[in-house]
Amino acid sequence: MDESTRATLEQLQPLVGQWTVEAVAPWMPANEQRGHTIFQWGPGEAFLVQRWEVPVDVAPDGVAIFAVDEESGDLIQHYFDSRGVVRQYATSIEDGVWSLRKLTPGFAQRFRGELSADGDTIEGAWEKADDGSDWERDFGLVYRRVN
Repeated sequence: MDESTRATLEQLQPLVGQWTVEAVAPWMPANEQRGHTIFQWGPGEAFLVQRWEVPVDVAPDGVAIFAVDEESGDLIQHYFDSRGVVRQYATSIEDGVWSLRKLTPGFAQRFRGELSADGDTIEGAWEKADDGSDWERDFGLVYRRVN
């Protein structure tokens, strides 16, 4: 792997570890809003794998793979969930902010999460734009590092 690719992947290091995830949304059942996610490097640290489980039916379990796109050199997240949904997102962590933006046409979606100074909390929210331009909050997420 070249130096540029390695440097780009190193942006993701703050995510590595185990986290609880709390959804903040009116449609989530009370007391069932916490899930669990783990981020760990794949073979050769050439990509990052995220796996998550959420103990409620309205939220999917899934896996995502973060890697550097060989054509653009940008970080991409490949997302797969238990509903059969498959998506691609542009992603970055810059100046303590983790962002994701859906790349394919249709349903517009983005995430912005702020990392705490100690790196043990990420507070953020997903937004959606059914028309592609008028953004509205979909739901919030709070990640808390377990280890």
